Amino acid sequence: VQLQASGGGLVHAGGFLRLSCAASGAIFSIYFMGWYRQAPGKERELVASVGSGDSTDYADSVRARYTISRDNAKRSVYLQMNSLKPEDTAVYYCNVRVMSTGWTTFNAWGQGTQVTVSS
Repeated sequence: VQLQASGGGLVHAGGFLRLSCAASGAIFSIYFMGWYRQAPGKERELVASVGSGDSTDYADSVRARYTISRDNAKRSVYLQMNSLKPEDTAVYYCNVRVMSTGWTTFNAWGQGTQVTVSS
């Protein structure tokens, strides 16, 4: 299972970015898709997630500003980030948990995409 993430960049405070992550490989089903972030000197934290039933969950720090969505046909997950703040600056990682066609579970990580918010 491979993940390809894109969409990071540099934006001024108050701006917006949209991250995308597409999964490929021998995937039978995807039961979890999420975005984590890791700022310098801090632990990686879960920012947002969406389950197989489209239930979503958000970290308190991003609730009402970020929106996670998934497109099952494209095996993709998106993160719309609005009203960005300097403290949102981090490397963002997509995470996908799948059942492969060989009935093996995989916990796959994207390569990370840098989001920098200037004040």
